[in-house]
Amino acid sequence: MFNIVLVEPEIPQNAGNIARTCAATGTRLHMIRPLGFEVSDKYLKRAGLDYWDLVEVCYYDSFDELQEKYPDARFFFFTTKARKRHVDARYQDGDFLVFGKETKGLPEELLLRREKDCVRIPMRSEARSLNLSNSAAVALYEALRQTDFVGLSFEGELHEHKWSENK
Repeated sequence: MFNIVLVEPEIPQNAGNIARTCAATGTRLHMIRPLGFEVSDKYLKRAGLDYWDLVEVCYYDSFDELQEKYPDARFFFFTTKARKRHVDARYQDGDFLVFGKETKGLPEELLLRREKDCVRIPMRSEARSLNLSNSAAVALYEALRQTDFVGLSFEGELHEHKWSENK
């Protein structure tokens, strides 16, 4: 199981979308306070749709508290300031993918302490960043691809549909 960490997320719709992605992939979601919304926020609940019972959400008062709970875990910090691409990292089951708040990203002091664990999603230099929920999905699906999508369904089925013309 992978882990997504949101450090001080500000926008409930992003957190809700990420929770839905976590539910669809069996990923645990960790949120570091302060949150820019109430967990009962209608936008958070709406963005997560009816998937909330499929995702495990854990809350912490600081990033240090999370690291203390998982002292042997591997953490990857997603930032536009990294030199290494996210696809160059080698992910393993149980890894933590860490994202900062929408307006400021991750704290610079954290990035400096863990520079070798910082990765970036390539984009045009004219763009500041991707949307947080899009970044989390891109990162998570790369990690899942590298681990062969273990535990996820590969089956789908098309159904024949007869189209009628309204005249």
